[in-house]
Amino acid sequence: MRTHTTIGARILAGGGSELMATAETIARSHHERWDGRGYPGGLSGESIPLVARIVSIVDVHDALTSARQYRSAWSPERARDEISAGAGVHFDPRLVETFMTLWPGGGPPAATTLSLA
Repeated sequence: MRTHTTIGARILAGGGSELMATAETIARSHHERWDGRGYPGGLSGESIPLVARIVSIVDVHDALTSARQYRSAWSPERARDEISAGAGVHFDPRLVETFMTLWPGGGPPAATTLSLA
């Protein structure tokens, strides 16, 4: 399971466009943790690429709110609570704060644009 990050990054490597380079970065780093206990590189804090820190939150939200063969989907509120509890440990605390501000109802509004500037 832990090798999917490096395998995905290897598949996307050398794609020849900015989009593919971003996808490679996300694939490699979306399981890094703010506290450095993630994988594959054990990166921490702002050494984790911003796009990977964003996707990490979205990936966990999607995983928790989607039904799996082994468990039911969590409610959006329960998933938000779990993400909130991970601020500063699993996730970038500033991005969790933004997530909570943008999606107070547990899911993104129909038309939301997030500026990374």
